[in-house]
Amino acid sequence: MTRRGLLIILSSPSGAGKSTLSRRLRTWDPEIAFSVSATTRAPRDGEVDGKDYHFLSETRFKQEVAAGEMLEHAHVFGNFYGSPRGPVQTAIDAGRDVLFDIDWQGAQQIRNSVLGPHTLSIFILPPSIAELHRRLESRGQDTPDVIARRMQKSWDEISHWDGYDFVLINDDLDETERKLKTIVEATRLRRSQQPGLTDHVRRLQQEFEDRS
Repeated sequence: MTRRGLLIILSSPSGAGKSTLSRRLRTWDPEIAFSVSATTRAPRDGEVDGKDYHFLSETRFKQEVAAGEMLEHAHVFGNFYGSPRGPVQTAIDAGRDVLFDIDWQGAQQIRNSVLGPHTLSIFILPPSIAELHRRLESRGQDTPDVIARRMQKSWDEISHWDGYDFVLINDDLDETERKLKTIVEATRLRRSQQPGLTDHVRRLQQEFEDRS
């Protein structure tokens, strides 16, 4: 293995461009896996277990949490959601990066988990609040009430920007994508992501001593 995989966390308020950047990142490198969350809610029509979500009973979910098998978890609108550790561990041990689209609370839990040393966290900021509101309206996906709730929540999310490794202001999508790729490529070269470095240095040392 030439390198160990990364846990790439992208967070932002709704409308800042996180979902688009996630898609572009995976188009750039199709080997990047997307973390499939576990949930206790019932499957919706067309959803496939293991592809859309890992559907678990509440008892099983709590057992997984107690056993340390959830990198992060939360209780949302009466159901539990979380990121199973097993598939992520398998992927990064094989040298594959795993992408997480989660909020600041989930990001904090993952950074504090056993896989924290292999985490890269990036927060996406909008250029302005007015532009954030414009983007939410232009999507045409939400009612005015939903947009208002998203805007109210946005400041709470933005206020946690300083808990991330990198922060990008998405005022130009193509330029932000370029910076995102640069960050990922550079972080892949961290010492902690290159498990073969110690052995390589030992071989260099042995070669040096053999020449003495």
